[in-house]
Amino acid sequence: MTAWVYYSSKTGNTARLMQQAGLRALRIPTQVDAPMPEITQPFVLVTPSFGDSSGKGAVPKAVIRFLNAPERRQWLRAVVACGDRNFGTGFAQAGDVIARKCQVPLLHRVEMAGVSSDWARLQAIDQTLSSTLLNRQVTA
Repeated sequence: MTAWVYYSSKTGNTARLMQQAGLRALRIPTQVDAPMPEITQPFVLVTPSFGDSSGKGAVPKAVIRFLNAPERRQWLRAVVACGDRNFGTGFAQAGDVIARKCQVPLLHRVEMAGVSSDWARLQAIDQTLSSTLLNRQVTA
């Protein structure tokens, strides 16, 4: 089973996505002073996208803070990005930024909290993510 970590803002879309997909996951806290979850195994990150139409600020600050710690970032193996298609080319842009900077694949883009096909896709990822991907070492 794949480990999952997610961030969900006040809208709760990402939390609903994880719940609807039936995936147990650690949550990155919204409070700045709250402790981050302890990561000791490979994981897939699920994050919403923020920012303006140019993509500035696409990755939520809490996710940046989470990934800035090498002891957590070293376990990142892939990312799933959420967003709103109304943002056009900025749709789920946080996934592109994280995938590029952390050199991991962007596995899926989800609009808002997703629909049944998105939930099924995440379940399939959970069941079939290759051991090669999960065991790949990332330089912190």
